[in-house]
Amino acid sequence: MRPPGGAVSRRAVLLAFLILIAIAPIGFYGELMYKSVYTFGSGAPAVAPLCFLFLTAVLNNRVRGLGWKPLSRRELLVVYVIVLFGAPLISHGVLPWLLPYVLAQRYWALAVPESETPYLRYLPQWFGITDRAAIENYYLGGISVPWSLWWTPLATWLPFFLALVVCPLCLVVLLRRQWITHERLSFPIAQIPLEMVVEPDGPSLGARLRTDSAFRIGLLITFGIGFVNKLSTLIPAIPPIPITGLVLKEAEQTGLLAGLGRVELVLLPWVVAIAYLIPKDLSFSCWFFWLLQVAMVMVAISFGATAETPAGWYTSDFPAVHHQGGGAVLALTAWAFWSGRRHLRHCLRIAFTRRGAGASPTEAWIYRGAVIGFLLTFTYMVLFCIAAGTRPVIAVATVGLIVTYYVMWARLRAETGLSFIAFPFRVDELLVAPFGNKILRDPEVVMLFNLRWAYFPGFGDSSEVTTGNAVDGFKIASSARVGLGKLLLVMVLGLVLSMVVVTYVVLTGMYHYGFQQSGFINTGWLGPQLSFVRTRILETLVDRTGLDANGIVAMALGAMTAIGLGLLRLRFWWWPFHPIGYLASTCWGMHTTWIPFFIGWLAKVVVVRFGGLRLYRRTLPVAIGLIAGDFVSQGFWLVVSLLTKGYI
Repeated sequence: MRPPGGAVSRRAVLLAFLILIAIAPIGFYGELMYKSVYTFGSGAPAVAPLCFLFLTAVLNNRVRGLGWKPLSRRELLVVYVIVLFGAPLISHGVLPWLLPYVLAQRYWALAVPESETPYLRYLPQWFGITDRAAIENYYLGGISVPWSLWWTPLATWLPFFLALVVCPLCLVVLLRRQWITHERLSFPIAQIPLEMVVEPDGPSLGARLRTDSAFRIGLLITFGIGFVNKLSTLIPAIPPIPITGLVLKEAEQTGLLAGLGRVELVLLPWVVAIAYLIPKDLSFSCWFFWLLQVAMVMVAISFGATAETPAGWYTSDFPAVHHQGGGAVLALTAWAFWSGRRHLRHCLRIAFTRRGAGASPTEAWIYRGAVIGFLLTFTYMVLFCIAAGTRPVIAVATVGLIVTYYVMWARLRAETGLSFIAFPFRVDELLVAPFGNKILRDPEVVMLFNLRWAYFPGFGDSSEVTTGNAVDGFKIASSARVGLGKLLLVMVLGLVLSMVVVTYVVLTGMYHYGFQQSGFINTGWLGPQLSFVRTRILETLVDRTGLDANGIVAMALGAMTAIGLGLLRLRFWWWPFHPIGYLASTCWGMHTTWIPFFIGWLAKVVVVRFGGLRLYRRTLPVAIGLIAGDFVSQGFWLVVSLLTKGYI
């Protein structure tokens, strides 16, 4: 038998790098220009990695007729992991969000000159280009890239972005065995590629897509739904299959039921399938705690509070839903490190003393590199913030909170697959809401919001998705017996390759077509948010706030609730409430996904109750097929859109 590390073959790495190069222009046109798919490279799950895995698995055995040896299952999964880690960079919430971030502030300052005096003087010149023509032409297009003006901004932000990705990556490298082996988290999204690709005839004959009837049924259901619904938008005579948009109750403006908001029957099959894959207490807790948040909002309304839903309750007044979530994030991150403290000590012992039982030299090298990598990248980001005018304590707090969110959302993904919901409380809110923004000096306000691209919006759309993808990759590598040392190296190399290619494609494309002509600036959040950041900075500089006692109490209660639920779950085996479900209930997005989670939970309860674990295992391929079919359908229509230049 080959050693695990042998699975990282040269041809697998080469194929993965070629796919990453191809993903950049496909994503640019398909997502940014034509908006035929909401997010191509990022997301949880992500369209690009799953579609390329599906395609390579289907074509793999066909290459034998060309005289080539088919890829083994390990090799296909290695390709998937490398692509998974590097593909998000082309999506609208990562580099297309970062690259014009400072440029957009100066662009809007040209239209509103009075904004230049209040805060642009605090914006370092090395943050972005200052040439008026280069700024305007990014929006208008029609010229080639003025590379001589871009070298300084690229040298400023790309190393910072790389450090931002590598820093939490190093932490999850240290935590991976704790989560995979000791705690045995469910990793529902990682199960998709593991179950999609099989090797029934041995490695020599190559891997292929699974063909059992259960998987095919799930695949055809969601592919068919996506196919018909897209056709119905092109040919109105074809009726769509309604899986979203069926209103069960319209929103009310007054009264207790205003807290429930608008209730739509959202039957997203892939979300139902994820709820079916995870433990029952998790899926139960997600929808249960959401309804509990609704009940608390109704109580607040009954006492005279302004009518609002939990998703829109951003104030620190009771029940302070998002403040609860902020406290829960901090508490559960601390819990994750505390519960893994023995394992982390073991990692440090292996890394620097080589006295770990059964540790190999490769394992010691991995842990040593992770510790050193974390210290170097964290220090670099802190020094970057200090150079931009931030005090050391604020710099450490800002970088620490960003890394905390990345690690927590990777944990959320590993345990529930729920990293496609938004952060409950953004880093800027978590830093200033309890104590007020008076604690920040003017340059610190500018710096904090110029890092907003790093922590907004969540949803698996922005840069935090890379950490979650890495954790899923580690689970896949563990299950497929792939050596982590070589895999880590090629993952980072693939990321760097993707960063270079995506930067070139985005800048070249935007200066050619113009940012104002992109589909996402007109129908997505990217364009409005690039103009909003300037407004937010100005408002914060003018409207200074002080200590918020309600916010501090709400965050403390959120932290205590999360820890209390975790302790009760450890103490009583029958305890049905999970702290991750409580955290999820405070996040924007659960108001649309609680019904699919309820359906998935109910389906699992019924199947296990009447068919036992045997029937549940037999139905798992249906759930995997439902997820795969949904995203393959999106990939199919993306190709159609590219071939028709966005017409379809």
